[in-house]
Amino acid sequence: MAPIEIDTLIIGGGQAGLATSYYLSRQGHGHVVLEQSEKAAAAWRTRCWDSFTLVTPNWSFKMPGGKNDRVERDAFMPRHKVIEFFEDYAITFGLPVTYKTQAISVTQMTDGLYHTQTNLYDYRSKNVVVATGFFQHPKIPGFSNNLSPHIRQLHSSHYRNPKSLPDGSVLVIGSGQSGCQIAEELLHAGRKVFLSTGRAGRAPRRYRGKDIIEWLELMGFFNLTPEQLPPGMGKFDGIPHLTGRDGGHTINLHRFAQDGITLMGHVRGAKHNSILAAGDLYDNLETADTFEREVAGLIDGYIEAHSLEAPAEVLEQLRNGYSQKIITELDLNLQGVSTIIWAIGYAFDYSMIKLPVFDQDGFPVQSSGVTNYPGLYFAGIPWMPSERTGFLLGVGESANHIASQIVGSVPVEKLSENSMI
Repeated sequence: MAPIEIDTLIIGGGQAGLATSYYLSRQGHGHVVLEQSEKAAAAWRTRCWDSFTLVTPNWSFKMPGGKNDRVERDAFMPRHKVIEFFEDYAITFGLPVTYKTQAISVTQMTDGLYHTQTNLYDYRSKNVVVATGFFQHPKIPGFSNNLSPHIRQLHSSHYRNPKSLPDGSVLVIGSGQSGCQIAEELLHAGRKVFLSTGRAGRAPRRYRGKDIIEWLELMGFFNLTPEQLPPGMGKFDGIPHLTGRDGGHTINLHRFAQDGITLMGHVRGAKHNSILAAGDLYDNLETADTFEREVAGLIDGYIEAHSLEAPAEVLEQLRNGYSQKIITELDLNLQGVSTIIWAIGYAFDYSMIKLPVFDQDGFPVQSSGVTNYPGLYFAGIPWMPSERTGFLLGVGESANHIASQIVGSVPVEKLSENSMI
């Protein structure tokens, strides 16, 4: 069968793919969106636990054209509402999404057009927009295979709720956003929880009268490029502890220790019924404590420099984690651990693109999503050029820029006019 010919092919029907499709549709530009899942909002539907909420406030949910006056500006949207939004979004704007279609490879032909092979049909297009996100493969280390098969192991993307796990204690490995939120939920459900910590920082949910995301947006933090990040921060580092659960509150490892969670350093190996951990718990706690102090200091400096009216605030200083004993080997049988949840993130993978457009880390080489190959773009991925391009806060801006490059026009409209709130 001859390839289907289309001006533009968008690979990925998530937030970035739909936002790009929205802008191209407004220009009457012919295109198709390929989504490998059978329904919209696949990532939110399949990779988030039941009680999941966004960690960014509703005001920062900025999909172009999206309007929802029924949500509270400073609340945090629950998972089912996020799914409903994206289901309605594709239908409302009549976006040309083809479901159950997985892109297998993208190559460039001698005439400069792109050939995209999928599980159903092949396509020829002038443009290809890769909008597959930043999280392709759940990370689980190879040494997990050394553990007894009687221990249930799952990635955080497969966790749903406490009742879905076998009875017994739970070891959560990873103290970024997902790990901390899951550990907290399990604790509140009455489980004995062990938490293996990493180097993720802590940020206060609210400080001096505003949500932390609002302060960071005001200060332009999300506009920083990797080269502009503060010392000690890298573009692939874990996101600081945050939660939007129950209206949003600060997550603090010291409070976890106070409430009964047993903290450990990062996991470095496993053998049958034991987990081996580094003795770096106190270092990890200090990293989180220092991060919070530095964030608060940046906000204080911004308030002073701009003569803003903001109530003074002294953050709570807890030290409970430093009272816990260092664990370098955890006997899973002795501690009654029946389940291990790996919450150590994802690896990105753009290997379907069979062109030399990646750096040594496998990350796309581009300028604001535009590669050196005419017609090949990336959208909705962080650090293109800043972190905001991978968030709901800035995904529409990224999509608008890419769409304008494709149709050869100025950006269609200002995103601020099309926020959710």
